Amino acid sequence: MPRIVEIHWRKLVKILEADGAVVVGQAGDHIEMKLVFIIIKNNLETAGISRNRYFELLKKI
Repeated sequence: MPRIVEIHWRKLVKILEADGAVVVGQAGDHIEMKLVFIIIKNNLETAGISRNRYFELLKKI
């Protein structure tokens, strides 16, 4: 299974939106989503997205 590595924040937002997260506000490059995220692994756990689902969504973007 591939490692989860750092990606651009915009790509992460697209992955989270693809799984149903909604952007509720934006100021510059700061985004507020229904769930607040700091680290990718924690983001995925918080959002209930498995590693496999993350990589499936990453391939589509």
